[in-house]
Amino acid sequence: MQPVAEMTTAEPVQTIADIARLAGVSKSTVSRALNDSPLIAADTKERIRAIARQHRFQMNVPARRLSTRRSHAIAFVTYAYKAHSSVPDAFMLELQSGVSNALHALDYDLLVVHVDADDTDWAAHYLESGRADGFILLTATCTQHQLDTLVQLRAPFILWGAPPGGGYCTVVGDNVTGGRLATEHLLQRGRSRVAFLGGYENSEVNGRRQGYQAALRAAGIEPDPALAVSTHWTEESGRAAMEDLLERNADLDGVFACSDVLAIAAIDAMREHGVDVPRDVGVVGYDDIAVARFCNPPLTTIRQNGPLAGRLLAEHLVQHLHTGLVTNVSIPAELVVRESA
Repeated sequence: MQPVAEMTTAEPVQTIADIARLAGVSKSTVSRALNDSPLIAADTKERIRAIARQHRFQMNVPARRLSTRRSHAIAFVTYAYKAHSSVPDAFMLELQSGVSNALHALDYDLLVVHVDADDTDWAAHYLESGRADGFILLTATCTQHQLDTLVQLRAPFILWGAPPGGGYCTVVGDNVTGGRLATEHLLQRGRSRVAFLGGYENSEVNGRRQGYQAALRAAGIEPDPALAVSTHWTEESGRAAMEDLLERNADLDGVFACSDVLAIAAIDAMREHGVDVPRDVGVVGYDDIAVARFCNPPLTTIRQNGPLAGRLLAEHLVQHLHTGLVTNVSIPAELVVRESA
């Protein structure tokens, strides 16, 4: 009698147990292989999938999600600003695009969740309802209280922009190096009075400010607090911050802005006040969003690879869901020289 594992019939099999019997492995191995778990070796995955194809086996996705309480959906969490912008956060959109593409390849769905910044119940709601398996968050828009709530819930999540050491998964750009490179470039262009435009306090802004201050001090220049302006990450806030500097007749010849949106807003404000960029003031932004090269003048900036960052966020969160592994990943900062500085 021919062994079961060598059967060539194309009759459908009904359960994962049937596939396990044919493959000579456990049911959990079959389940993980069909869900592309990194715990299963590639040759074992392919052997199990070949058996499933041969016997026309299809996973009962709704039943599987009910039994495992997993939705195979990841929530990308954004928060409502109290100040609104007519320009969307372009870097966030690039991150989201990278997340979406990576999740598709991993057979996960993307759920975009927009919550009020004061709401701390949303995470429990999405976990208890089974609508999301994990969360992707941004340090620029979430609060420490919300992070503490996620940790208390033991919610699977990954955070963009946070330094390692919190006990949770992170992906972060090299903000200190980025701030230093931006400021050094302005100094090398003969600028000595460099203003700093940054969002309200968070680890990303703090890192960029540290790099800015270190570059000034290395050049023998003590940072002037009057040239450092805190602002929201919005076009309107960036314009208001630059107008404040101009109306105070601040003695400046350079601007380092913590995002390209802030940099573009600052250039527009200066143009309206008759200040020429880069003749009178050099400007360096941050992120290298797609429109940066098309500005007038084209924007010198620090490149963070948004699509790459998004892919890493998705891949490392899914890995955490499958293995429990906590990872902290850093991506490099790169100076992109154009015409604004």
